[in-house]
Amino acid sequence: MSTKPIDRLPPLQLLASFEAAARHLSFTQAAEERFVTQSAMSRQMRALEEELGVTLFERRHRALALTEDGQRLYSACSTALNTLRVAVRTVREPHQRQVLALTTTPGFASLWLIPRLTAFTRAHPGIDVRLDAGLGNRNLASEGFDLAIRYSPVGAAQGKQLFAESMLPVCSPRLVGELGLPLREPADLARHTLLHLAMDGDSAGMPAEWEPWLGAWGLADLRPAARLSFSSYSEAIAAAVAGQGVALGRRPLVDGLLASGQLVTPFDAGIASARAYRLIIDPAARTRPAVKAFEQWLLAECRG
Repeated sequence: MSTKPIDRLPPLQLLASFEAAARHLSFTQAAEERFVTQSAMSRQMRALEEELGVTLFERRHRALALTEDGQRLYSACSTALNTLRVAVRTVREPHQRQVLALTTTPGFASLWLIPRLTAFTRAHPGIDVRLDAGLGNRNLASEGFDLAIRYSPVGAAQGKQLFAESMLPVCSPRLVGELGLPLREPADLARHTLLHLAMDGDSAGMPAEWEPWLGAWGLADLRPAARLSFSSYSEAIAAAVAGQGVALGRRPLVDGLLASGQLVTPFDAGIASARAYRLIIDPAARTRPAVKAFEQWLLAECRG
């Protein structure tokens, strides 16, 4: 009776499917990523467990967890597959256009980065940019991103700080003239509509996004004439440009709109934010020419 060599590898397709299932801790999400059905993914994981003679997952009610053996195999598969991705990219890159994969927040993307991207693509015509704008923190290595620009607390250890942030009210220059309502000092905001990003902690009175600024100016009890909330910061700023109310401008995101005159600051009352924008580069991507070029361009833009 023959026995399998102890170091014989299972089919690589099963290992790739396992890495996806272990990363998501979901057969359904892994199946979508691997373009198979959920039942096929479940069968693949059973086949891998039978091949290895161990249990890799604890199958709980509507949840998965890795066993100790599963955690050990996931660590090895994740490292090996990432090494393969880097090698494949290195082999392909000299023979095709370079693709730079970047993830950041919707507000930073629409208000600051996108208006400037034309300058980068003109200066580097051989580099195609793939931009992902979302509120979740992507896993750079496993999700195929080269770098991220993240909105993090000031002093965060990860990455390189691009610039700090300051906050001050902004509105359309038409707002006061059309309504005939004064807007000469912070307390005058009680006469106006406040525009804000919908956040946990919003109450019937003060929007949570405005709390730090209003508190700094001794207006913690201010109640605006009305409120308009939005699912993204760029929508709130678009409403301010349209003259629908006063938004809390985050500099440097709104600097372009201030420079063009689409927005104005009704009074000079800025405060420092507790957050900043940081550049994080996947270590495996740092040596890529496209990543180096983008980092140099981005730092120059931030200094400017």
